[in-house]
Amino acid sequence: MKKFKLSLLLFTAISCMPVMGQGGKKAIEANFNEKETISHFRYLASDELMGRDPIRPEIDAASRYIAEQFWKYGAKEIEGAQGYYQHIPFRLSTPPTKGEVKLGEKHFSQGEDLLVLDGGAISGKYEMIVLGYGLETDYQNKDVNGKVVVTNVGAPNRLNPSDLFASGREKIALAKAKGAIALIEIYNVPTVPWNLAANFLNRPQLTIDNTSGEESIPYIWLKDLDNTQINAIGSGSVKTVEFDVQGKSNRKITGKNVVAIIEGTDPVLKNEYIMLSAHYDHVGVGRPNPEGDSIYNGARDNAVGTVAVINAARFFAENPPKRSVLLCAWTAEEKGLLGSAYFAENPLVPLNQIIFNLNIDNAGYNDTSIVTVVGLGRTSADPLIEKATAEFGLKSISDPAPEQGLYDRSDNVNFARKGIPSPTFSLGFTAFDDEIRKYYHQAGDHVDVFDLDYAVKYWKSYILAAENIANWNEKPKWNQGDKYEEISKSLYGIK
Repeated sequence: MKKFKLSLLLFTAISCMPVMGQGGKKAIEANFNEKETISHFRYLASDELMGRDPIRPEIDAASRYIAEQFWKYGAKEIEGAQGYYQHIPFRLSTPPTKGEVKLGEKHFSQGEDLLVLDGGAISGKYEMIVLGYGLETDYQNKDVNGKVVVTNVGAPNRLNPSDLFASGREKIALAKAKGAIALIEIYNVPTVPWNLAANFLNRPQLTIDNTSGEESIPYIWLKDLDNTQINAIGSGSVKTVEFDVQGKSNRKITGKNVVAIIEGTDPVLKNEYIMLSAHYDHVGVGRPNPEGDSIYNGARDNAVGTVAVINAARFFAENPPKRSVLLCAWTAEEKGLLGSAYFAENPLVPLNQIIFNLNIDNAGYNDTSIVTVVGLGRTSADPLIEKATAEFGLKSISDPAPEQGLYDRSDNVNFARKGIPSPTFSLGFTAFDDEIRKYYHQAGDHVDVFDLDYAVKYWKSYILAAENIANWNEKPKWNQGDKYEEISKSLYGIK
């Protein structure tokens, strides 16, 4: 009889224990601490962090806070990281105090039709050589030693804003290796208006430091929308360029991606990862608005997304799914998707083991009944995302503003290019309208003007979407014919 009673007591005790890995809506509701979550939100979008600019010291407080939450909730450090950080070598380059270039009779001035983007001071007259887009094949049988290489900006099929910067960094290194003393890119593309580029770039710029401790050669953009100047150089009617660039400074700083993992429960599937990511930086301090507020708090962009990843750490540490979870808070998205780009090129987990990236980035919202998934309609995981949002009373819609090029303007694209299915799970918007622009990169983007009831639904539906994918018995795939389908097959070894 005693043995029977003991067995009964053990059965009762075991049956009352929480079952690890059993998730779903009820488990998410039970795990969710609304007050604590909003506290995360309030801190990350607070004035104390001064807009989370990656070049300001307050960004370290933000990264430390995220790392502390990962640690507190039980997410584990990744081998190869330094604690919960992936350190990134950055270079901070400021505009010159004087920047002038002369081509024949044509004069260019810094901020007007000239942008000195990198390198040190340079003066004097030098011979030029035009090399197409400045790719490796353009250098064949060409002697550029001691000359200024002149190319078109960007590269074929790489003319969106992030590609212009990325290809430029690649071309600087190549030109220097070939012996060139400077690189001039002719800005002649319609994808980004020159005035927009000049306003954005005529200020301190952050780049990944690929110089191996050496100084970059001068890197310059010249406005030449009708190709007059590059044609004159190419024909030989203008053979030399005269520089007067002074006061250009560059210094090294260290950035931090905040990363962690939660091991999956399935003995086989735990070797695969679902990446949950969001950038935690914003644009810092800027021009005061009519109310005198100059701190750009970035509640929508992207403290709300960072909090979603923190919430995911809490939930999945207690309810691990079959696949492992890779938690990533990126730095320097606002400086050109730099943090995620560095991870994509220096992954702490093999990329072919990352089966999906559910990224978050935001400009704002104008419809609290929906979630806008930028990239919905491109992968086989769509139904799992749609089911998750529906369970919390929200409808998933695809990108309503393709003219904005949002898919290619956020961190997800760095992983899509590698072949990883990578949509962005955004707040609900039906158009990039005045309601969005009211807060997008504006000083008024505070938590106290955010619909927190909607935020809670958004956070919970993100966790459920991630869980659905992490427990799915299939690997997500790009839809047939998608431009990333072939590179994805190569990444995952699919014939």
